[in-house]
Amino acid sequence: MPLLHRIKKQLRACENCIKDVIYDRRHDRKAQRLGFLFRCLALPFYTIVRLREQAYDKRWLRSQHLGCMVIVVGNLTVGGTGKTPIVEKLTRALQARGRRVGILSRGYKSKKESFLKKWMHWLFHSVPPPPKVVSDGKRCLLPYEIAGDEPLLLAKNLPEACVVVDKDRVKAGQYAVQNLNCDTLILDDGFQYFQLKGTFYILLIDATYPFGNGIVLPRGILREPLKHMKRAQFIFLTKSDRVSEERLRALERFVRRYNKDAPILPCLHVPKYFQAVNDQIQHELSWIKGKRVAALSGIASPKLFEQFLSDCGAKIIYKEHFLDHHAYTQEDINEFFQKAKALDAEICVTTEKDAVRIQDKTFLLPFYFLRMEIEWVKGTQPFEVILQKLANLKS
Repeated sequence: MPLLHRIKKQLRACENCIKDVIYDRRHDRKAQRLGFLFRCLALPFYTIVRLREQAYDKRWLRSQHLGCMVIVVGNLTVGGTGKTPIVEKLTRALQARGRRVGILSRGYKSKKESFLKKWMHWLFHSVPPPPKVVSDGKRCLLPYEIAGDEPLLLAKNLPEACVVVDKDRVKAGQYAVQNLNCDTLILDDGFQYFQLKGTFYILLIDATYPFGNGIVLPRGILREPLKHMKRAQFIFLTKSDRVSEERLRALERFVRRYNKDAPILPCLHVPKYFQAVNDQIQHELSWIKGKRVAALSGIASPKLFEQFLSDCGAKIIYKEHFLDHHAYTQEDINEFFQKAKALDAEICVTTEKDAVRIQDKTFLLPFYFLRMEIEWVKGTQPFEVILQKLANLKS
């Protein structure tokens, strides 16, 4: 095994250890020591977050208005609450109403401008580069390495939506309005992005693991204190079918302590079909029943993905977890498929977000991703309420 690959594996093991401590999945002596260190670091993090929120609340720092409708979708925690399927469904609903939608993303782990180039811009007062346009509403323009996995996934699934990536989402929004003629912006993962003023805010909460241990980073999974959920005008409880009715009602009562008025709307992540990673071949969910499957995932909540496979009747004989947004190498893929083949796996399955990061690789076995979509509990249509409110707002 090449030295570089061994080093990467050791680093991944360290990262997984840290993640297990943050999510309270380990309780050995090493985890306890790390937990104590992280708890000490959580206090200054909390202080910085509170000061920043107060600075915008008291208008010491100003949020910018872009003169159009801005819908903010986000969460209080790190990890997967299901933002991407919600953004996709919301975008389709807006487009059905005749809106020209632009999705603004920071493009987590996408290729950034080098420090040298940034320094040269500053030194010579040159015009900084424009945002990265992943899609102009007609076609995808950038590969995953530059765009990031979630922006590219949205661009592929929403061919008529504009997807713009930049850490400065005010600049990205201005570009989408002025150059791409967008009249509605969706700020993806923007609940903590105060620089851009939202028309209203949608907060997502994972019903299966809503707030972790209730502590902010790096000891827990909270990006900001629980009381900040008061900013939300709509609250979606995602994966709500994965918990009991009693637990769901208890979560709703807990949320009401911090937000008295926002509608609380349960929703489900529902598997739809399997599709070949490098092809358009699709199979119904029943197709996988009884098959020996190797599961590969680099997402925040791999257990739920694997549970979906089991629910469909798959026999999971091997599974490999990478960190969320992991940039797969051919060595990673080769090692996974070799182990899967050694265990007599018939097929390999990954998530749709992972598939975006793997499409340029070669595979030793048939390789599919599981397509997931959002559905509403008990036939409700919460976007109808949101769209009605949107219609009453000045765009």
